[in-house]
Amino acid sequence: MALIKLSAIEQRRVSAFITCLLIAFVVWVSTILSNKHDYKVKEIIAFKNIPQKRAFHSLQPDTVTATLQCTGWEIIFQQTDFANKPITVDLRSLENKDFVVLSSQLKQINERKDFDQIITAISPDTLYFDFTGRKSKKIPVKLLSDIKYQPQFGQSNNATLFPGFITVSGPAKVIDSINSWRTDTLKLDSVGQTIHTNLTLQAVNEANISIYPKSVAVHIPVDEFTEKTVQIPVKLVNNHNLYNVKIFPQKVSVTFTISMRRYPEMDEDFFEAAADLDLWRNNGYNTLPVKLTRLPAFCKIVKIEPANVDFIIRK
Repeated sequence: MALIKLSAIEQRRVSAFITCLLIAFVVWVSTILSNKHDYKVKEIIAFKNIPQKRAFHSLQPDTVTATLQCTGWEIIFQQTDFANKPITVDLRSLENKDFVVLSSQLKQINERKDFDQIITAISPDTLYFDFTGRKSKKIPVKLLSDIKYQPQFGQSNNATLFPGFITVSGPAKVIDSINSWRTDTLKLDSVGQTIHTNLTLQAVNEANISIYPKSVAVHIPVDEFTEKTVQIPVKLVNNHNLYNVKIFPQKVSVTFTISMRRYPEMDEDFFEAAADLDLWRNNGYNTLPVKLTRLPAFCKIVKIEPANVDFIIRK
């Protein structure tokens, strides 16, 4: 196929034509991107001026579709900045109505939003709410913790929370289903002394629920632990036929760890050990394993010797 050969003048003309065409295209694209366009984006709803005398429940999701007026350049370079920004809605009108019209608050919403582009419309335009009686009650606080201790150290007694109860308020049906409230997780490493700290409570996920107070003081006693051994008599349980049973040995040695502070007071009276005769009757055991049925709190068993006891039955 023959190639078209252009003279130097013709080559300059073609080059000038292509250059003009590219410049025209760039100007056209720039003009299009500089014009205002409608751009729809999902936004989160945040509430203010929540009614204090009326408990409410929103009948729609906590996100709406907002129509923004912005240029093509803003859409290209700031698209991620638009997503999931809070839109603050004033609920003052719920004192005497069951709905809020968002179009009537567009001016205030645009003044309070976190971005510069103008919101021209919101869908849905009307938010509806279900109202029930408001109720308050006191519930206990539950501590969540993830604590790692130094070697030979550990929690030596129950944790204390102050206050131990908080007041939760909201719709009666919701409040009746809440029986406790958790703290944020207390995470500590290499602990070797008693813990004194303040801890916030888990955040409320619904706008119509409130808690007071929102934080508690936490006290967790920590002590160094050591081992101790005591002799504990073994009790026979489930001797339904009142056989004459003799156990060998009649006492076992229990080795456990206990805090240094409680070491002097720990003796056999804090423990109970039992052997279950039903294991022989129902399962044919020749020896009975020893189980501790009572032991002090925050006490860890290291070993029981012997772990099983022999027995003789005289009918």
